[in-house]
Amino acid sequence: MNQPKKIVCTVTNDLNYDQRMIRICTSLTEAGYDVTLVGWERKSSKPIIQRPFKQVRLSVTPQEGKLLYVQYWLKLFFFLMFRKADAFCAIDLDTIMPVYYASLLRGKKRVYDAHEIFTDLKEVISRPAVHKMWLWIANHTVPNFPTGYTIGECYAEDFKKRYGVDYGIVRNATILKPVQIPEKKDRFILYQGAVNVGRCFEQLIPAMKLVDVPLIICGAGNFYDEAVALTQKHGLEGKITFKGYVPPAELSNYTIQAWVGITLFEDTSLSNRLSLANRFFDYMHYGVPQLCIKYPEYERVNSQYEIASLIENPTPDAIAGALNQLLLDEAYYGKLQQNCLKAREKYCWQEETKTLVNTYKKLFAE
Repeated sequence: MNQPKKIVCTVTNDLNYDQRMIRICTSLTEAGYDVTLVGWERKSSKPIIQRPFKQVRLSVTPQEGKLLYVQYWLKLFFFLMFRKADAFCAIDLDTIMPVYYASLLRGKKRVYDAHEIFTDLKEVISRPAVHKMWLWIANHTVPNFPTGYTIGECYAEDFKKRYGVDYGIVRNATILKPVQIPEKKDRFILYQGAVNVGRCFEQLIPAMKLVDVPLIICGAGNFYDEAVALTQKHGLEGKITFKGYVPPAELSNYTIQAWVGITLFEDTSLSNRLSLANRFFDYMHYGVPQLCIKYPEYERVNSQYEIASLIENPTPDAIAGALNQLLLDEAYYGKLQQNCLKAREKYCWQEETKTLVNTYKKLFAE
């Protein structure tokens, strides 16, 4: 009897909250592969949540900065050098170097899973030396990963143009499950996801002065402290609540109860402009209309199923105006909500996983 092929996926997080990777690794396991997801363990890491696939955390001493990555890359490289595997998958550019060299030295198959256009993230392009380093890493490695997939058509087109690779599309779509929309007596607006630079918190927070319902923020990130300070500066502590990281099972309770979801990005990088965020699909699947930035991927979906109020320029006034329409125009809100329930049938993980599994099937058939 043939042994299942072993796949090792590598990330730079502590595993518990990465919904995309939980879905990917679960689907590959269900398709018959032996999957291990590797991340890092930090002082703040909580006990690992058991999943259908194997999980390994590599402990890192530095808590931030270059030393964090240097130590993790070295540990990850040696882990991959001695781990039984048939293929290594680098998730984003920040794990690609250990995967590339370990796969090269061991003669193993390699896959690139691109969640971002990493070289065009705001936190990268705003630092010239750092930007130059990541550009070199991308040009050195990505063309040598002919097999891969990314989160949307725009990203795939960009990778083809830059590196000459043809990547499949595996959107961050939510798993399709039966849903019963509850009665929502206590209305609130929800932001879920990373609280990072470029997510329009500088505009969203002051906009809440003009909106009469609360905002709940579920997530953390590199702009978390600044977002809390902005809330205090505008005297909105009683209207905006920060929940920090929320486990996926608990997060769904907030999502289904929300009246409106938020998916906003500043036009500060190509990665933002061409994005297609997880939360966009999460709101859709729970029948929650959303305020969304008018970028190509969101326009593409919204032109088929109008599920969101799209704004081009996310100023505080524009954000408040769109939110108030969603709160006050019942006919408009009802139309978007019904369209969510239609769109979720097409944009769901059950459809996306077909491309994912077929990618590995072709890889191992070569």
